[in-house]
Amino acid sequence: MSLPELIIWLKELMVLGGIVMPPLVLCILLLWYGVGYRFWVMKEPKWMGVRDMLKYYQENDDKPARSIVARAIKQGLRLKKQKGKVKNLRPHLDAAFYDYEIEITKFSSLTRVAVLIAPLLGLLGTITGMIETFQSLSTMTVHSQSGGIAGGIAEALFTTQMGLTVAVPGVLANSMLSRKQHQIAHDLAQVKELLCHQISTTNEK
Repeated sequence: MSLPELIIWLKELMVLGGIVMPPLVLCILLLWYGVGYRFWVMKEPKWMGVRDMLKYYQENDDKPARSIVARAIKQGLRLKKQKGKVKNLRPHLDAAFYDYEIEITKFSSLTRVAVLIAPLLGLLGTITGMIETFQSLSTMTVHSQSGGIAGGIAEALFTTQMGLTVAVPGVLANSMLSRKQHQIAHDLAQVKELLCHQISTTNEK
């Protein structure tokens, strides 16, 4: 499909969906931008447990970190070396890991709101389409400048379909990413506990 044909097709969709199509398209763009960003940030799989990763990077400090948890472990180990035998390492770890915790939650609210709004916009389009249909029925107008009976029914069905088409995969993607986010947050908390435990154990000796 060439660019002019794509533009014509998009214009036809806008006309078919009525007044709710511009905000619905904006909702689609925001949703998938947020989902894409979150997927990119959390895309690296966890290839071993947190304890094993901590031990691995203690023994192989020069190895690259390809995930958020791995980067956090390497930064935590650097802090541990810098602070020596400091008793209260936890505030330093909290400050160091704050950016990671913010990064995994970025755009999570946006995706949730977009998933909620999309079917509501579809429902609004259904209502406006049915109103147009009933107005056309009252004057027995099959076709008119605004679409008539056929245009009203088409708008009602199309906007409902668009709303559900956005919401259903959006819910699935958001659910998967939320589970990933909670797992990473749990792993970051575990890294803090393990590093603080190592410091306390060293100090006791």
